[in-house]
Order: sequence, then structure tokens, then C-alpha cells
Amino acid sequence: MGSNFNAGPAADPGFTPSALPHFRTSALTITDLGLIDFHSAYAIQVQLAAEIAAGRAPETLLLLEHPPVYTIGSGGDSANILDPAIQVTRTNRGGDVTFHGPGQLVGYPLVNLASRGRDLHRYLRFLESFLISVAEDSGVNAYAVPGRTGVWTDGGKLASIGVGVRRWVTMHGFALNVSNDLAPFALINPCGMPECKVTSLSRQTGGDISLQEVKRRVAESFSALLNISLPLVQLAVNHL
Repeated sequence: MGSNFNAGPAADPGFTPSALPHFRTSALTITDLGLIDFHSAYAIQVQLAAEIAAGRAPETLLLLEHPPVYTIGSGGDSANILDPAIQVTRTNRGGDVTFHGPGQLVGYPLVNLASRGRDLHRYLRFLESFLISVAEDSGVNAYAVPGRTGVWTDGGKLASIGVGVRRWVTMHGFALNVSNDLAPFALINPCGMPECKVTSLSRQTGGDISLQEVKRRVAESFSALLNISLPLVQLAVNHL
């Protein structure tokens, strides 16, 4: 089904989810927040999740970059923070500690799983397969590792995934290393895995992969692949 791509609501201090255009239930809005701090993006997610759960806003994919920040999931182990000088933001997603910074594409899909089968594990596998297809579009061979959520290459971990759910609406999502500085990962056990190598699309290809181009590919393909992997339940009922 179709997507609608918006840019920049985070730049508007009066932004509220209800100000977003409303579409058919089968449509998904894609919004580019640009470079935005973690707490501001989280506040937008909280508002949108409530609106989507109440049926007042469409499912939404937020695409963005964060200024440098370490985050850790609600069940993460602080022992995985190797440098005691690091300040880490604890959040309500799954997973352990990770790093976000410019050049990394962060995606926060707010998807109504209540309308898509209420299967969180299937949603996680969708995110993996989607990111694998994005990597392949950039010429990088990527794959999933059973028992370890995320996306990998022969050079190391390429993308991290950590989600939370409120009233069956997903929050948080994925962080795909495109052209970001990888050095900050050396100060943590990424995703709680000691000596975990981390890589990026640019490192794997030996070239300078454009984040804007990767963002465009994500925006073009996310909605269609979501509807294939987790079709809307009500659409199936309507065709009976």
C-alpha cells in the first residue's frame, strides 16, 4: 500500500501527532526528522503511539539521525559499558547498550500490531529481512543470526534492532550503520556481546555510501514489504 513522505515536523515546536495528515488505515506515513536528539524523538514516539492506538493517526515510520548518544535497553547490563566516563540513556526498548551518531540511519516504525496479527517475533524477523534487503541494495551481503536479533555481515554487525510496544503499537526500531564513525563502539560491548565487531555499509563496500540515498531506499520500500510480511488483518477480512 502507499506511503506518504513528510519532512521536518520536529523543527516545529508546535508539532503534535494530530497535526499529521490522516490516511486510510492501510497507508503508512514516513517522516524525515533529520538530526534530532534522542529525548525529542522519544517524545514524538510517545505521542504518536497514543494517537495510533486510539485510531487518530496513521502508522508512521520516523527516519532520523541522532547526535552522539549511548542508549541501553530496560533490561540491559551496565557491565557492558566499558568506560565508566560514558553517560548512557536508559530507555524502554529491548536489547542492551548501543551507540547512535551522525551517519547512522535510525528508523522508528510505529506500527499497529493489533491490526497485523499481534506477533512481535514476526515483526522482529521482518525488520531483519527488510534491513538485509536494504544492505543488498548497497552491494553488501548481509544476514540474520539465529538467536541474535540484528543484521550481520562477514565484517561484523551492521544493524541493531531494539523495540518496545505500547498497546500493541511498536516503538524504537533499528539503527543501520551507513557512514558513521565506528570508534565509539569500542567503549561498549555492543548489544551486550563482548568483542563484537561492528561495521557499516561504507566500510563493507570500501566507498562512501550516501545516507540520503539509503534513506530514500528505505522510504520507498518499507511500507510495501511491511504489508507483505505483516498484512493488515482487516484487509483480509474485507476480502472474504
